[in-house]
Amino acid sequence: MQLFLIILILSVAGYLGWTIGANDAANCVGADVGSGKMTVRQGIIITCVFSFLGALFLGSRVIKTVGKGIVPLDKLEPNIALLIALAACFGAGSWVLIATLRGLPVSTSHSIVGAVAGAGLAWGAPVMWKRLLDIFVCWIFTPLGAGIIAYILFKPFRRIFYLLVPKRFNDLAISSFIFATSIYLAFTWGANDVANATGIITGAKIMNPQQATLFGAVAIIIGVVTLGRRVIQTVGFHITNLAPLMTIVAEIASGLNVHLYTLLGIPVSTSHSIVGAVVGVGLVKGIRMINKKIVGEIIFAWSLTPLASGVISFFVLKLINFLIK
Repeated sequence: MQLFLIILILSVAGYLGWTIGANDAANCVGADVGSGKMTVRQGIIITCVFSFLGALFLGSRVIKTVGKGIVPLDKLEPNIALLIALAACFGAGSWVLIATLRGLPVSTSHSIVGAVAGAGLAWGAPVMWKRLLDIFVCWIFTPLGAGIIAYILFKPFRRIFYLLVPKRFNDLAISSFIFATSIYLAFTWGANDVANATGIITGAKIMNPQQATLFGAVAIIIGVVTLGRRVIQTVGFHITNLAPLMTIVAEIASGLNVHLYTLLGIPVSTSHSIVGAVVGVGLVKGIRMINKKIVGEIIFAWSLTPLASGVISFFVLKLINFLIK
């Protein structure tokens, strides 16, 4: 029975990783594609390569938080931990897939945290509410922080850029910056978000952090390649019209934001970070430059994410519990 559960959980965790890659590829390259300086194919290749490296070299920090910091899976009976992991992976992956098919960039971090909490509540397992509150506070500050950094940084960055870069090298410098910042974003995304796919299978002691990191990175890459284009279009073209320098500043702000939380071991939303940064640079040119309808839809999806994935995982675990009794 336990072996069957482990195989099933790994399959569902792979499904979750696939949906994460499909939704979150836009966080790394959506703005670049929207600027016209990068093709979708180039963006997907950069995301695959450097998110893999980020997961490999820095992914273990956040894995520990997701695996043990919401519901202490490692302290539960093995079969109970496995069932919670199964329901949480399914609940989080299903919500992220729904959002991806609608082209909405949602937080896979919010989704998995909400799903773990929902599954834990369904079984009556202890939920570490204080840690959950700390994570929730960081969620609020993630888009705000990225937006403020981008808004403040844009004008001085533009002034310094045109002051230091000779006019005939402007285009080359801009393209170089865009590729460099997308590489940095892909690296930080891989480091933070691989935990969303693999943290709970580590907490349930199915894999060690190194094995889980490799497994999650591969699943995420498959998602980027097969379904990553939908949300890339939303971030790149539908929020605001991005000039190349706006793209560079948005990605610097978003990358710094996510990198900080990763070093602290906190699972935050790279989706929130890049969308907040894109809105921040868009506001430099005035509120009229922002597509308020699409931003409203994104914020609504954000607010639903932890609740929706938590509800799905809650009822999935209740159903499993009913069937095995």
